[in-house]
Formats: sequence, C-alpha cells, structure tokens
Amino acid sequence: MTALTTGALLAAVRAWVEIESPTNDVAGVNRLADHAEGLLRGLGSAIERTPGRGGFGDILIGRVPGAETGPGLLLLGHMDTVHQRGSFGFRVAGERAYGPGIYDMKGGDAMALEALRHLHAQGRRPRTPVTVMMIPDEEVGSPTSRTAIEAEARKHRAVLVVEPSGEGGKFTVARHGIARWHLRTLGRPAHAGAYHAEGRSAVREMAHHILALEALTDHARNFCVNIGLVQGGTHENMVPAECRAICYALVPTEAEARELRDAVHALPCHDADVRTEVTEGLGRPPYTKTPAIQALYDHAAALAVETGLPSAGERVAGGGSDGNFTGALGVPTLDGLGAIGGGPHTREEYIELACLVPRTRLLARLFETLGPGVAGL
Repeated sequence: MTALTTGALLAAVRAWVEIESPTNDVAGVNRLADHAEGLLRGLGSAIERTPGRGGFGDILIGRVPGAETGPGLLLLGHMDTVHQRGSFGFRVAGERAYGPGIYDMKGGDAMALEALRHLHAQGRRPRTPVTVMMIPDEEVGSPTSRTAIEAEARKHRAVLVVEPSGEGGKFTVARHGIARWHLRTLGRPAHAGAYHAEGRSAVREMAHHILALEALTDHARNFCVNIGLVQGGTHENMVPAECRAICYALVPTEAEARELRDAVHALPCHDADVRTEVTEGLGRPPYTKTPAIQALYDHAAALAVETGLPSAGERVAGGGSDGNFTGALGVPTLDGLGAIGGGPHTREEYIELACLVPRTRLLARLFETLGPGVAGL
C-alpha cells in the first residue's frame, strides 16, 4: 500500500472482518491465518506455522526483516473473536464501521500488517526485525499459545500489542491480572421430602463459599471477585449431591492474586459431610508500568502527535490481553495500539474511520524508529 487512505485501509480491515473466526471454529481461524500468511509472505517474511491443538487453530509467526540485525520487535495480535458465525455482518454507518471483531481486534491486526506493507511498498524496512505473531485462542485465555508467546517475548527488545485503544485512544501501559478458580462441592443425595435429614446439600455449602469469596471484593483497589457460573442439583425434590461454580476475579497486583488464592484454599467447612474441591483455572498475570514502558509510551505519544491524532493519554486496563504475559516477564510492552472505537464483544462493535490513517501511520513510524538507543531499548 503505497498511499495510506481511509478507503484502502477500510477495505483491508473488511477483508479481515469478513473471514469469521470464532475461537471454537478451527477452520475459520485458520482461514484468517491463511489471509495473514499471504500478506506476510508478500513482505518477504519467513513463515512459521504451528498446527493447532486442543480444538484451537494454528499459531502463525511471520518474521519481517529489518534494516538492522539483532533482537527486534514482537508484534502481537489475535485472530479469534467471541462472535459466533453469522451473528452480524460488516457495515458502514456514518463515520463508523461495524463488524464482528472489528474493534477487538481485527482492526488493529489489519492496520499493523498494512503499516508493514506501506513501508515495503516504499522500499523501506523496519529499523529492526519485526516478528508478527498471530494467536488463535486469546479470547479464552490463550491456553495453547502462552508458552510460545513467552518464549518469543524473551527474544525481543520490546512488544507492541495492537489490541484496541481504550477511552477514546489511550495507550495501555499496564494491565490488571485475571484469576479463575473452579469450585466443586460434593454432598449426599436424598429425597427432599421423605428423607431430607439424610441428605447433605452441596448447593448450600457452595452458597457459603460464594458469599465468602465475593466478600473479598474491594472496589477501591479494583479487586473484583465474581462468581459468574453456578451449576448444582438434578431435581427440585432431591437434596443436591454436587455443585460447581467458577470464580473470576480482577487482580490488580500479585498481592490480590495471593489474597484470593489463600482465601480459596482456606474456605471453611460448614458441613463436615460435604467435601470441597478447588482447582486453579486459566488466568493472566498482572503487570505494572515500568520506566521502560514509560519510555516506550513517551516515544509513541510523540509520534502520534506527528500523525495528526495525538494519543488520548495512558491507561491501566482491566481486561486481559496477551500483553499480560509479556509485561509480567519484564519485557517492555506497549498495548492498546490498535483501533479507536467501542462496543467490544457486542453486536454494536465498531471502529472510528478517522483513526485508520493516523493509527496505521503511527505503527509504521514505530516500526521504522524503534531500536537500540531509542526509548531506552
């Protein structure tokens, strides 16, 4: 793409959006990987594609050569969406474009690849090599991708994540963590009328656990504990013998993660005849802004002014991304470099058309300027 125009960039975004790719649709995710692979091959990238496992799509890596050798930049994006196939379609209304995953995060994916294509079309290269890594399972916690993400991050000077910008265009300099715990209580079944006294209710025991865990919530600390799923019992006239629940928590720092972990393992027994089992689920570690991330932000914010669309500032984000993994490793990570818009995970998900050219230009400038001696790298 020699010239960056809103029309051409919107067409590029549309191509990503119209390849529907729910996380559980392996064929759909892999079709999108095929599309991204074709774009990367056009840049002379070395391609590495790891076959999917566990019911997820492939992990795609494209290594784009730089003008200089040595450790470069890792560009992270994900191909999967929360929207099931046919939920709604691409459309443009006024100054917005709508579509499944357009904001989270196909708009950012498309702009990143177009930024690299723009440099290539002009005979320019990124300053250092850029590894483009596209993930198939981010929306469910990256269970098959985390190890690969962390391994790649350790090889690079910095990580750029094209998740959507927040709050009107802010860059993300830190993220709260996410913790999940699976709870199971096992009681004793009995007829709820004739033999009620012989039963031991797993649901009642779980109710005590729910109240105890949700009481940990402290909004002043952004420590939020939520029991979002509860399943128990088989019939209304039977004392329930089993109950399951999932605890999902926002943990701003490792201190809150430990507090929740300790509480889960110390849940008191209210009925000695009911057993409680706890299993840790998929989570994302928190990470905080470091001087290195501040330097990255300052550099990106200065470049954003050049594009005509200054950054709206910096933020600490509550939702998780694959940047949680890289930031927690201590690798300088700047997130939220993708589209400006709103409505993530809804049928009204959209991007602002006005952000397409300046945000793509910003990414191109980051690729061609970041390297040794810049932004503390």
